[in-house]
Amino acid sequence: MRSLALNDLSHNKYYNWIVRNFFSTWLNTSLTIIALIFLYKIGTFFLDWAIFSADFKLNFQGQVITDRTMCSKNIAPGEYGACWTIIYARFDQFMYGLYPAEETWRVNLSFFLLPFAIIGFLFDKLPLRKYFIFFTFIYPFIAYFLLYGGPNLTIVETNKWGGLLVTLFLGVTGIGLAFPLSIALALGRRSNMPIIKSICVIFIEFIRGVPLITLLFTANVMLPLFLPEGVNPDNLLRALVAVTLFQSAYMAEAIRGGLQAIPRGQIEAAQSLGLTYWQTTRKIVLPQALKIAIPPIVNTCIGLFKDTSLVLIIGLFDLLGIGKAALADMTWTKLYYEVYVFIALVFFIFCFGMSRYSLYLEKKLKTDNS
Repeated sequence: MRSLALNDLSHNKYYNWIVRNFFSTWLNTSLTIIALIFLYKIGTFFLDWAIFSADFKLNFQGQVITDRTMCSKNIAPGEYGACWTIIYARFDQFMYGLYPAEETWRVNLSFFLLPFAIIGFLFDKLPLRKYFIFFTFIYPFIAYFLLYGGPNLTIVETNKWGGLLVTLFLGVTGIGLAFPLSIALALGRRSNMPIIKSICVIFIEFIRGVPLITLLFTANVMLPLFLPEGVNPDNLLRALVAVTLFQSAYMAEAIRGGLQAIPRGQIEAAQSLGLTYWQTTRKIVLPQALKIAIPPIVNTCIGLFKDTSLVLIIGLFDLLGIGKAALADMTWTKLYYEVYVFIALVFFIFCFGMSRYSLYLEKKLKTDNS
């Protein structure tokens, strides 16, 4: 009986919320009905285009096709669904770029190991967490060995990398390298030492005041000039440097906002206990600041992940670049919707996952300080 009463209370709670937010007045009711009709029309049209009337990799006789000869766009122009054959035929390029087909198992293995490398930092109540964290530190070396090659593995130059491989490499590596650098910049900007503070302020304001495209061009052209003679990093490494510096500046400002939210009294209390500056920062100030800065930090990470598509301008073919290259082939001309919907879906999955984890972390750590 008690469980039934709780269920009735829960149902009443949801019912009252729906009435209060969607049907409280005649105007809200009218707008709700109009919105539902609009969503129904758009939803049914999209499902019909994307699924029910779409052409996939098999024709009506069950034979696998690798061109668009069986797509209804060639049969009945104006009355057709999506032609997903382009995704099937170019799937390897969307995932790996020009990576040798016989070596793609190395990319798949690095993709498979990636969740195990980050799960130790994402969840603190994980069984055997210390082993996952240990694996996190050795994963970059394993991934580099798998992707680039070495003893007993064929060398695959980075100019053959592309698609989702480049997007994940720049996004994950850029965020991972930028995080400790952003903490140092945020602490340096609040430092009492004038030289360090000035350097951090100039760096942050300059990077934040310049578009990422400019930084990519600068890194691509000028980075070799600052390196010793004979050291000539490839385009992917140059892009990674630009992406890391760009992300670190924006993330540093998010962390600085969290540092400023810490009451001065906590720092004074720590000093009265005899704690040093670094002990106070590491044990009291920084953990609270990072909790407060979770939303803007995740926001900048999502923005960086999407901005990786800009590397196309310096000759790197990420997921979006591979899509544009596929559309340049006359075999797949005019299949813009299919390519961009697929790319948008991939970006949505990763960005939505980051945003949901951010909400989970905020709820868990109670960043509202209530």
